[in-house]
Amino acid sequence: MTKLIQTDKEAFIALATAKMPFGKYKGLRLVDLPERYLVWFSQKGFPEGKLGEMLRAVYEIKLNGLEYLFR
Repeated sequence: MTKLIQTDKEAFIALATAKMPFGKYKGLRLVDLPERYLVWFSQKGFPEGKLGEMLRAVYEIKLNGLEYLFR
């Protein structure tokens, strides 16, 4: 159980500190991306791989009003 909690904690920290690697918002933390930008990705398709997974997670967090978890 401790291993699972540690893995979740590490994944959450990685998500909270990850930065957008390209585009208009390059260098901005994913959690600070405007919601409209994440909605656009949700409609057009998230990128493949780890970045897409992280953007999808941030989208779901913001969609459910949980962004306070990152403060």
